[in-house]
Amino acid sequence: MRKTAIVLFNLGGPDRPEAVRPFLFNLFNDPAIIDAPGPLRWLLAQTISRRRAPIARKIYQQLGGGSPLLGNTRVQAAALEAALNAGGDSEFKVFIAMRYWHPMSDETARAVLAYGPDQVVLLPLYPQFSTTTTGSSVADWARAAAKAGLTAPTRSLCCYPTQPGFVAEVAGLLRAALAQARAEAGAEAGAGTEDGPRVLFSAHGLPKKFIDRGDPYQWQIEQTAAAVAQAVAQAVDGTGIGVLGETVLDWRVCYQSRVGPLEWIGPSTEAEIARAGAEGRSLIVVPIAFVSEHSETLVELDIEYRRLAEAKGVPRYTRVATVDTGAAFIEGLAELVRAALAGGRACCSQDGGRLCPGAWGGCPQTAG
Repeated sequence: MRKTAIVLFNLGGPDRPEAVRPFLFNLFNDPAIIDAPGPLRWLLAQTISRRRAPIARKIYQQLGGGSPLLGNTRVQAAALEAALNAGGDSEFKVFIAMRYWHPMSDETARAVLAYGPDQVVLLPLYPQFSTTTTGSSVADWARAAAKAGLTAPTRSLCCYPTQPGFVAEVAGLLRAALAQARAEAGAEAGAGTEDGPRVLFSAHGLPKKFIDRGDPYQWQIEQTAAAVAQAVAQAVDGTGIGVLGETVLDWRVCYQSRVGPLEWIGPSTEAEIARAGAEGRSLIVVPIAFVSEHSETLVELDIEYRRLAEAKGVPRYTRVATVDTGAAFIEGLAELVRAALAGGRACCSQDGGRLCPGAWGGCPQTAG
């Protein structure tokens, strides 16, 4: 029986208060994050992690002292493994490689080697590609695999911003939130009307310099948001009537989690919350770049931005859940794996070819 190892990439998070500073050091010591020379980057990572650790510990205290990301990723890994092994004559085993905290690439590469796969598929839990996330993880995996002596043929799935299962899962969650908003606000202020809720597709931000260098992340975020908005607008209820009636979904893309003095892509989620408050608009916030719950959703979106919304006079603030182990999302990931194995390309997206326009030179499919 042919054996395939699937390696899920994710950011990782500290599992206890003592791990917060070393986690932050690993993050800021990544050349994909701070592109300074090695010794200077090491010094900067030491300084930044020391200064930010107390703030970060307070954030994780609200989550019981550590990040839930690993536990949530393990549940997703189990769901994907079950989907891939449902029928067929091949065996699939799913592994997890976190970028900045355990299990990291070195230990996962050794585990994959011990499994003895005939082939390996690298699958990021980042739907939209960035050199700072998927790009960094793939590079670190190549180093770790070589160190471990892992030579099995490897294919990489670089991105899936408009994969139908992913889009359908997000759209379903958003439709439910819109229906709830309509019920709470009453028929007169129905969703999508002038006085209805505005949808904010909130993604993790990125310094603008990366986009200027050709990183396709922002373009892919916009493609995901547009695809979800279209799916919601085209959906029909049980009577065949569009869930938004004759109205148009009011939606915006925005970016959260800005840190440091650099110019970041925008608009910021904070600015859009303030704008909605000034206009008297309720908000439905959709975490469009996150596929599982962690500090940026459970603390930043649920607690900090909710408080900001209240302070700015937003009438109603709703946060849509991440896709987690939703059936459409997990099956979408399984379809991506099957397509990658069938296509035979070293690097592919959901359509088997280059996804990003030529202007985005950071797209890994350029060489894939």
